[in-house]
Amino acid sequence: MQKVKLVEPAKELYEAYLDFYQEWIHSGEVRIPWVIDKYPYDIEKMLTFFDEHKKGIDLPEGWVPDSTYWLINEQEQVLGVVNIRHQLTDYLMNIGGHIGYGIRPSQRQKGYATQLLRLSIEEASKLGIKKILVTCDKNNIASWKTILKNNGVEYKDFIEENGNVVKRFWIEGKQTL
Repeated sequence: MQKVKLVEPAKELYEAYLDFYQEWIHSGEVRIPWVIDKYPYDIEKMLTFFDEHKKGIDLPEGWVPDSTYWLINEQEQVLGVVNIRHQLTDYLMNIGGHIGYGIRPSQRQKGYATQLLRLSIEEASKLGIKKILVTCDKNNIASWKTILKNNGVEYKDFIEENGNVVKRFWIEGKQTL
């Protein structure tokens, strides 16, 4: 497995991001986290959107500030995306949690999701989040295993109106100096 790191979205990585985005589009799968679909063909709008959300500027009612990062390898290929919510609302407490992440289809089952979540926990800790909630659908066994590998402790499931079961896990944040 290659060495990876989290970076803030940047113009210099735009072509790599488009490659990531196009692969996901061609897969036909739902893109997770939701920020993947924010202005993928306009880097200036995308970067402004991410910056404003991080600072809590012009958020829709009921939304909280959030930070977006790209997981890249040594070749600066975008392998995944994570969105870290700085606090929880009732909705996020039940369904979204603090961290939403996704790995591009061709790079799954290589351990990158585990690394992405581990690095995301470090970033969330830097934001002062001491107890981090991470969720996934019950049928998403790969995500469930990823959360457990990152010391996730099961919390009671949440059942959506449509019957979908959302698994919820708490993870202790890392100590920051």
